[in-house]
Amino acid sequence: MPDTTFPVVRVERLEFTAHILSQKFETELSKVKEYVQLISVYEKKLLNLTVRVEIMEKDSISYTELDFELIKIEVREMEKLIIQLKESFVGSTEIVDQLEVEIRNMTLLVAKLETLDKNNVLVIRRELLALKQKLKECEASKSEHAPLLPPPPAPGSCSHGGVMNISRPSVVQLNWRGFSYKYGAWGRAYSPEHPNETLYWVAPLETDGRVLKYYRLYNTLDNLLLYTQARESLISYGQGSGATVYNNNMYVNWYNTGNIARVNLTTNTVAVSQWLPYAVYNNRFSYANVDWQDIDFSVDERGLWVIYATEASTGNIVIGLLNDTSLEVLKTWVTKQYKPSVSSTFMVCGVLYATRTLNTRTEEIFYYYDTNTGKEGNLAIIMPKMQERVQSINYHPFDRKLYIYNDGYLLNYDLIFQQEPK
Repeated sequence: MPDTTFPVVRVERLEFTAHILSQKFETELSKVKEYVQLISVYEKKLLNLTVRVEIMEKDSISYTELDFELIKIEVREMEKLIIQLKESFVGSTEIVDQLEVEIRNMTLLVAKLETLDKNNVLVIRRELLALKQKLKECEASKSEHAPLLPPPPAPGSCSHGGVMNISRPSVVQLNWRGFSYKYGAWGRAYSPEHPNETLYWVAPLETDGRVLKYYRLYNTLDNLLLYTQARESLISYGQGSGATVYNNNMYVNWYNTGNIARVNLTTNTVAVSQWLPYAVYNNRFSYANVDWQDIDFSVDERGLWVIYATEASTGNIVIGLLNDTSLEVLKTWVTKQYKPSVSSTFMVCGVLYATRTLNTRTEEIFYYYDTNTGKEGNLAIIMPKMQERVQSINYHPFDRKLYIYNDGYLLNYDLIFQQEPK
């Protein structure tokens, strides 16, 4: 679990503060109780002394001046002690009041955070921390023999030898529309001019798994995690889970056609709609286990791509490099990989990577096609998943993560690259 999944650090810090405040509160409260009891005792003693003085003054029996002075000294001492106790009591009351305010504020904040914990995130997080500690101990014991991972390439750079491995998934959360919306896509928007932009988009399909009507934009990952400050928009209509976002535009397969469309995210209007030459659609050659994704968009360091198939390619994958403004197809590559046998694809540095399902909890990156060289081949990179079906994969060139929509859950993975050949 990543620290970005949920504000765990703040919660744990609050829990530690709560513990300290609770101890202080108990200490001050015990002082208050002790002072109250002492004040009651001393007030009774003062009352008794007052009565004694009054009796002495009214009594006809003669008392010496010394007797009176002794009683007066005792009374003054008691008064001083009462004043000190009252002052202590007042001070403690202010401290207690302050502590109560701090605890009340903290309680409200914790309550607010806990309302976000819909999936027992804190409990799972603590268990994961314990497991991580054990793993660190294990790794430390064999670190001397462990092979070093190659250093990651610079963000946006293609100075590497291709994808070598992949991390375990980080579960960001369930999509904002709920469990029933199992089909869709999500990712982090990419623009070459603003590569570190933190705009995130989530586009669940309707429950039929075909129609794209609504999408949301979040300016930060925190907003996405907390379901706050979202910009929700309606489009009429996209089709399938193949959408992506590039240069402040969302690219979709337009409903019930072979057209591709560019939707301006600022105005939420269709800026361009263009026929994708000879591309089949409406489930002719969609991905395995995922309907209505005959046309799939992808973004990488080279630009905007479209993955599809034609009758002429006999269902094999066709890779098209697009002009992201006009949607003109600049160049195409025909592969030897049959598209319906693939569960999904993504592009990295002009290389197509294809996945297939091994079982309900495992995918495999098994095939690649390099548009730079025309070379294709097989891989065997295991990719764990949380749910049975992968609906879409989007790659972000700056953070080098895969953003995967997995039966309604939003996952991301870190890619590990080979070092560039000398």
